[in-house]
Amino acid sequence: MKGFVKFVAAAMLTAVSATGALAQAKEWKEVRIGTEGAYPPFNNLNAKKELEGFEIDYGNMLCEKMKVKCSWVVQDWDGIIPALLASKYDIIIAGMNATDERKKRVDFTSVYTKTPIWIIGPKTTTSTDVSPAALKGKAIGVQGSTVHSNFVEKVYKDSTARPYPTQEEANLDLLSGRLDYIIADSLSLEDFLNGKGKDCCKKIGEITRDPAIHGPGVGGAVRKDDVALKAMFDKAIAESIADGSHKKIADKYFKIPIL
Repeated sequence: MKGFVKFVAAAMLTAVSATGALAQAKEWKEVRIGTEGAYPPFNNLNAKKELEGFEIDYGNMLCEKMKVKCSWVVQDWDGIIPALLASKYDIIIAGMNATDERKKRVDFTSVYTKTPIWIIGPKTTTSTDVSPAALKGKAIGVQGSTVHSNFVEKVYKDSTARPYPTQEEANLDLLSGRLDYIIADSLSLEDFLNGKGKDCCKKIGEITRDPAIHGPGVGGAVRKDDVALKAMFDKAIAESIADGSHKKIADKYFKIPIL
């Protein structure tokens, strides 16, 4: 019996030690943030190959609130979730909508952005009808592996969906006349329409969000076992909304509310 008691005591001590080690591992002091760096004005690489945009400023502010050291990792969109799961970084802050499909693989923080979805086209377009019937046979550009790509494939089945690795590539094809329309986040498209696309293109209409496809909005994506990290970001996001620091950064980039 004494031997058994000693065995149980030793087992409990081992369990406590393991729990302590686990807790220590979750005391985040440094956080690596993955982003695309190709989705202005949310995240983008400037001419000096430096990251800039709303999400870069906002992510850095959240890190200050959490009192952790943060670094940024640029990753192509198609591999952005696999790279997170492979521990290339700890959280994705890259305009990612928190959809049910993605939640099968990762968890999401609280939503920090929820904006309209636009469809844009050439200025010569006369119709504002963006129904599936009206766009039958039309080429619609979207960024691949996004909610917009999923939406076009589901709703515009009689149109030609053309996915691109980046939003910029889709924009350039509309500019050159190789697309009829583009569907994407309104603020990203507004940035294009005010810049390179100001002479060629215009807003045609707004797409009604489908909760099953688009989800509740944009959040940070984390691995499912990083519960403490998610809680840290949730707290910081809530604080930033309450104290106005979220709005202060958003107002620097956007003319409309983004939540």
